[in-house]
Amino acid sequence: MQRAGSVLAASVTGAAIAMSLMGCSGTAPRTNPPKASESASASASSSPSASVEPSPGALTEPGADRRLGETATVEWAPKEGVDGKLSITVAKLESTSYKQTFSGWKLDEATLERAPYFVRATIKNEGETDLGGYDVPLWGLDDEGNLVEAAAFKEPFKPCDPKTFPKPFAPGASVNVCLVMLVPDQGKLVGVSFRPYEEFDPITWESEPTPYVAPKPSRSPSEPSEG
Repeated sequence: MQRAGSVLAASVTGAAIAMSLMGCSGTAPRTNPPKASESASASASSSPSASVEPSPGALTEPGADRRLGETATVEWAPKEGVDGKLSITVAKLESTSYKQTFSGWKLDEATLERAPYFVRATIKNEGETDLGGYDVPLWGLDDEGNLVEAAAFKEPFKPCDPKTFPKPFAPGASVNVCLVMLVPDQGKLVGVSFRPYEEFDPITWESEPTPYVAPKPSRSPSEPSEG
């Protein structure tokens, strides 16, 4: 029998997640915007009507609102010289508690003052560049209109992992990701935003969070069935 809490062997301390907490709310960073011609063409395109589906691979217009389960296709440059294209489908916003999902982790007072949420999404590499190892470019939105950066962990966090793309994350690859959002002042997470640089009109998914439900443990092949 395992000791209680042994599943999460590492501890989260102020030092372990200091970088994420320092930027947990505020303004999106200034990463590389699309080239002028690309930005202009994206901005000039009109929004599709409710009866017209966008063509496959077409970029989603900045400022668009998406529902959970709907996809946005975006250009994304995580650093100079790296030009990517992603399709992002936000599936779920989940509310949780430290008691429910952080058992066995050491949390400082600054962390405990924040309300924990999970964001689950599926992301596909639609471009021609390997994007392995980069952080998922999504921000949380709280009920005060602030951006919330996904928390970082030194060790895998089983209830919600990972926040970075796998290596490799080659063209055509798809991955399910989960982001931990720690909302300041026990606030509420109300949505998710793609905002790669400050001047970008964000693409957002807004929804009421649903309570987190832990997955049932898988049964060992040798374990006898009940009944």
